[in-house]
Amino acid sequence: MTGMWAMIGAAVLACYFWRALGVALSNRVDANGPIIRWVGCVAYAMLAATFARIIVLSAGVLAEVPLDHRLLGCVAALVAFYALQRNVLAGTAAGVAVVIALAYYGQPLLSIKRRHAVIPP
Repeated sequence: MTGMWAMIGAAVLACYFWRALGVALSNRVDANGPIIRWVGCVAYAMLAATFARIIVLSAGVLAEVPLDHRLLGCVAALVAFYALQRNVLAGTAAGVAVVIALAYYGQPLLSIKRRHAVIPP
């Protein structure tokens, strides 16, 4: 029980240390400076890479949906997003609706078969 409280305390200290440091340094950092812009670019790149990995190398239930259906869902989401004045909710809803409709009613347009890596025991 003591070990659990020590771990919780260490996690709290680690979290609040960085928060306090951010508050202390926030007045000294230029919000439009090159370092902050670089950090923002890296954050967007990581988010885009995560989405690309989820779409192309899916796991679980989404892996059962053909790749072309997932890609068409992305195209529909982008079209709806830009057609409706950059509305995130509309883009997301359109993409999800297309993937669900194609998963239930559509046939695969491409015959891409995924090869699963076999990990020896």
